[in-house]
Amino acid sequence: QVQLVESGGGLVQPGGSLRLSCAASGFTFSSYTMSWYRQAPGKERELVATIYNGGGVTSYADSVKGRFTISRDNAKNTVYLQMNSLKPEDTAVYYCKCSLNNWGQGTQVTVSS
Repeated sequence: QVQLVESGGGLVQPGGSLRLSCAASGFTFSSYTMSWYRQAPGKERELVATIYNGGGVTSYADSVKGRFTISRDNAKNTVYLQMNSLKPEDTAVYYCKCSLNNWGQGTQVTVSS
């Protein structure tokens, strides 16, 4: 069975940093594109970042470009989202997704002073 488990969320002040992790199992991780999405309460879920299977090609939403970095370690079956210079508008539940269209349960990120 495909499983994606996010971790690393929490409460951080504006300007701070967090690193999210997504541990994957149940499929050949290195063969698939991975993405991070986020959703604030009452808001539409939005795509934040994507990393293709080789790890060398990435894309980002304009709102996070220059602040967030997606990476993957295929040997560890893990995808990461390094979030720097966090803003209150980054507050959301962050979800990991693979191109098999499986989702993790999400991890809460709250940016507040």
